[in-house]
Amino acid sequence: MDNQSQEASGILTTHGLTKDFKGFTAVKDINLTVRKGTIHAIIGPNGAGKTTFFNLLTKFLTPTSGQIIYDGHDITRRKPADIAQQGLIRSFQISAVFPHLSARDNVRIALQRKLGVSYHFWRPTRILDQLNERAQALLEQVGLKEFGGIAAVELPYGQKRALEIATTIALEPRLMLLDEPTQGMSAEDVGTVTDLIQKVLEGRTIVMVEHNLNVVSTLADTITVLNRGEVLAEGNYETVSKNPAVMEAYMGTTDEQ
Repeated sequence: MDNQSQEASGILTTHGLTKDFKGFTAVKDINLTVRKGTIHAIIGPNGAGKTTFFNLLTKFLTPTSGQIIYDGHDITRRKPADIAQQGLIRSFQISAVFPHLSARDNVRIALQRKLGVSYHFWRPTRILDQLNERAQALLEQVGLKEFGGIAAVELPYGQKRALEIATTIALEPRLMLLDEPTQGMSAEDVGTVTDLIQKVLEGRTIVMVEHNLNVVSTLADTITVLNRGEVLAEGNYETVSKNPAVMEAYMGTTDEQ
């Protein structure tokens, strides 16, 4: 598929994306297409290049070569804040909410951008009160209806991640990039967050790095498997899970140490 065809079919595409670190190639010549309205998972064994590739997509790293196209625009050299304004929003592996603010206030801060009053903390509180209804609706959407007044630090880990998703949605993303959304969770919390991601997908596209293959098999429409910085396989879960090269990469062999 040529570049024009890829860009026509995908909200996010990469062409020959490569990242070198002092002679070590962490990501090599990756061509990827993320289709609008889908969940696209990036998986691979330890050291596969997932984190580096994700950081390239979210502009926390600049590629050595290659190109990133988002919504028809070249964002290869753009800054994270610039692409966030275009609706490409990243959710971090470690919960990034304000721990000593209430759940509702965390969401209200995210909503401030729509009012154009971000960082204007000296403004009268009535200006922010108009956000209460929307903040409460977002809390309800992620299962935190009864926890609006609770400080984020007091929420269990799974609910913190739900709150982070609420604040991400408040930024009205067109493309959500989730970094290991279920890492460190109990089985119960994994199920809750998996259901939540499915629920919030409507009208959005999600790219996620995820180690839990049960989550991937439940959520992902398309899976890209990386190994040693390169694309090893791509397709739906049934296709990639039966791929001999993928099975070998995950199981490991003595000469891969």
